[in-house]
Amino acid sequence: MQYLIIASALLFVVLTAFAGENVSAKGNSVAVFGGGCFWCMESPFEQLEGVVDVTAGYAGGDEVDPTYGQVSSGRTSHIESVQVVYDPEKISYDELLDTFWRQIDPTDDSGQFADRGNHYRTAIFYSNEEEKEVAEKSKEKLNAAEVFDKPVVTAIVPAKKFYPAEEYHQDYYRKNVAHYSAYKIGSGRAGFLKNVWGEDSGHKEYIKPDDSVLRTTLTDLQYDVTRKDATEPAFNNTYWDNKEAGIYVDIVSGEPLFSSLDKFKSGTGWPSFSRPLVSKNVVEKKDSKFFMVRTEVRSTNGDSHLGHLFDDGPKPTGLRYCINSASLEFIPVNELEKRGYEEFVPLFE
Repeated sequence: MQYLIIASALLFVVLTAFAGENVSAKGNSVAVFGGGCFWCMESPFEQLEGVVDVTAGYAGGDEVDPTYGQVSSGRTSHIESVQVVYDPEKISYDELLDTFWRQIDPTDDSGQFADRGNHYRTAIFYSNEEEKEVAEKSKEKLNAAEVFDKPVVTAIVPAKKFYPAEEYHQDYYRKNVAHYSAYKIGSGRAGFLKNVWGEDSGHKEYIKPDDSVLRTTLTDLQYDVTRKDATEPAFNNTYWDNKEAGIYVDIVSGEPLFSSLDKFKSGTGWPSFSRPLVSKNVVEKKDSKFFMVRTEVRSTNGDSHLGHLFDDGPKPTGLRYCINSASLEFIPVNELEKRGYEEFVPLFE
């Protein structure tokens, strides 16, 4: 019996050691930022390549297991924050800082926009001296750039234990798209960032709503195509023969995908394009279903199934993006500015 106990203990130690190796082998790092309301801070980081996970929560305080009610009423020393898990091989801490600065008003030490109080102030929580040095240099660089007419006052302080917020706060911008969007505009954050950074804000939000929302906002066909990889009927879909000038965006996220300028008549019965409008918004994946190998096309932010890519298109690309109409929303030229796609207006002039 004693032998079994000792053997079991040794096995546990070995397994634990290997488990630790697996975790460290992933090479992920963690950064924590306080940027006011954490609803508005998840999306900018989650859309960055190299970011693995973003969690809304509370940091900087001494109270154990704080709740939203306690923090939001100013009854703790914590502030609303986000914890960013990232792969330093793909994105640097300095790049995360650049995104952070572009989401906040770093000159306000009494809160952020409509949210007032110390629990909404901005902060960078460093875990080691290297992070501290990078953060301080980043702050100095921002001050020197004179982007703002007041000095940057965001605190750079040692990290304390991070406490995840309640589940309903996680990915709030996906679960409650309408309320989140209204809040970001109503609080003054959206307008401030646009005035300061313009189109160079470093982040334009194309959000995939929570599945429960999509089930109510999409038609059955749109849901089956985008979420279940279905295919709509040829010659019996909305845009296969559409000749109007404009752009096509993801029905789920709104991210711009294709242009009428690259649309051509393929004879297949589905909308066909020779190239994407914004390449980074379209990803290619191997599709081995139905006993054949094809190249599937999906949207980057919406993760919507769009269709497939073939190499029998017209010159100069020789490509045919065969896309389901049910995955798309068409925005005509005369509505581009009103719908927030004004950067594409010059293409049609």
